Amino acid sequence: MIDPQDVSAIEAQLGREPRAIHAIGHRCPCGNPDVATTEPRLPNGTPFPTTFYLTCPRAASRIGTLEGTGVMKEMQDRLAEDPELAAAYRTAHEAYLEFRATLGHVEEIEGISAGGMPDRVKCLHVLAGQSLAMGRGVNPLGDEVLDRLGAWWESGPCV
Repeated sequence: MIDPQDVSAIEAQLGREPRAIHAIGHRCPCGNPDVATTEPRLPNGTPFPTTFYLTCPRAASRIGTLEGTGVMKEMQDRLAEDPELAAAYRTAHEAYLEFRATLGHVEEIEGISAGGMPDRVKCLHVLAGQSLAMGRGVNPLGDEVLDRLGAWWESGPCV
């Protein structure tokens, strides 16, 4: 069971009631959740591939700014040019799918992870969420996103 205080914090972070939280995927150094691990199917039956949902508004805002700098295209280009990076990114995709399978099987999203994996880079929020929840060394591009964010928690809790 999820602690009601964590649910309240996530609701305040998102500005809406959170859906299908399975667990707290990661805690910010401030103590609040910053990643919610979500069920692969929402309560209304909709398939939901985003297993590691970044909830911290400060981190999300910084990532949005980062996305606006063109870094996703640069990462995408590197995937095409660097076979080792591409292999590591594919491994991150597989780890994502394996973890989600522990939460349940949803046929509609079979083989689909998130963030553009395994061949594209389309959402840095998801990549960072995976790196926070699964730990560094799993998703090389997610780790890069975290490195570029800086200490979003330094000014204290977001909520």
